[in-house]
Amino acid sequence: MSKRKIGRRDMLKTTAVVGAGFAAPMVFVPRAYAYTNEPKGATVTLGFNVPQTGAYADEGADELRAYELAAEHINGEGDGGMLNTFSSKALKGNGINGKQVIYVTGDTQTKADAARASAKRMIEKDGAVMITGGSSSSTAIAVQGLCQEAGVIFMAGLTHSNDTTGKDKRANGFRHFFNTEMSGAALGPVLKNAFGSDRVAYHLTADYTWGWSQEGSIKKYTEQLGWQTYETVRTPLGAGDFSQYITPVLTSGADVLVLNHYGRDMVNSLTQAVQFGLRDKQVNGKDFAIVVPLYSRLMAQGAGENVKGIFGSTNWHWSLQDEGSKAFVRSFGQKYGFPPSQAAHTCYCQAILYADACERAGTFRPSVVGPALEGFKFDGLGNGPTEYRASDHQCFKDVLVVKGKEAPTSKFDVLEVVEVTPRAQVEYPAEMLGGELGPYNDGTA
Repeated sequence: MSKRKIGRRDMLKTTAVVGAGFAAPMVFVPRAYAYTNEPKGATVTLGFNVPQTGAYADEGADELRAYELAAEHINGEGDGGMLNTFSSKALKGNGINGKQVIYVTGDTQTKADAARASAKRMIEKDGAVMITGGSSSSTAIAVQGLCQEAGVIFMAGLTHSNDTTGKDKRANGFRHFFNTEMSGAALGPVLKNAFGSDRVAYHLTADYTWGWSQEGSIKKYTEQLGWQTYETVRTPLGAGDFSQYITPVLTSGADVLVLNHYGRDMVNSLTQAVQFGLRDKQVNGKDFAIVVPLYSRLMAQGAGENVKGIFGSTNWHWSLQDEGSKAFVRSFGQKYGFPPSQAAHTCYCQAILYADACERAGTFRPSVVGPALEGFKFDGLGNGPTEYRASDHQCFKDVLVVKGKEAPTSKFDVLEVVEVTPRAQVEYPAEMLGGELGPYNDGTA
């Protein structure tokens, strides 16, 4: 992969499609730097590693759009977006530490081995000083571990499993997106108010770290409310046809279906569940309910009318009216012609937050940049007051509970925010999710 300057066409040209099956241990080649890939010239290279193929490709495409926009704003191009509303004023529109941002990209394919291989290539061959991206917790955890080994910072994209900043957290890794523990804490009271405390739930769950984490969190918070869990069934990522998993729900006696699916899998499973008549069914004297714990505008748009009235949670939504959100939606919309997704939002934020930390630290060295993020409190990036907690590198902020809109005004206006759950309700002790950050790694000297 070659380094490129900013540009939509260049972004597409720099894409590296890396095959799966790279199971061999990663070995990094020493370089004559004070730290891994210390920038020596007038530019600094960032690596954008997202799913460009597979079940989460729609999210990945929006992430790349956001990264391109963030790079433009950091370099002083465009209208500045959320740099105009961001509480930190360290960035001046002249790159990072006086160096213009260029970038390379990779395709994670939503596969851990492919994600690690593309990240390794960007670090070793292209000199990326930071890796960011992902729309899957399995790939995020894999790449986070690799960045720890390589001595570069990893700014996680869309990853929702507790494990990313729980048992698999690393000093070199940081997450802006919320997690399944927060989704459960936010959704529980809303589900009780909507459906009562006497419910029987049937879970269909994506069979990887995020699905397991999401299933566990929703079970935890709904069972505390009095719900029973009838069954939990694991489904393969990218299954496409979920009819064999939905059919048993019809005669199970459960009156709630929880779809722990994301991306195209959620679109397909929800659409098929509605086609099977579940939304119009009555069980145990109650109207049958469907819950999608993690929503995105892209998923809701793909599922169309099937999302009407269905609850879930989200990290951000383009309809928010704070100044940061409005600035981001305006910039993104002017460039691409439609509103951004939550995946785009969190990835834009991560690029800005990394650049800001480097600017405040005066270096790209991980062991100095990381502490600039630890305990960092900020506002103006669309989520209200936010803190990057030092003890686990997890951002804490308010969480949105949404549901499918009954009367959308456009094809993008498919979700409505029904509750903004305050940070205090979703925060938990860092030790609850386990893991150790360990020391920072600056890489080869």
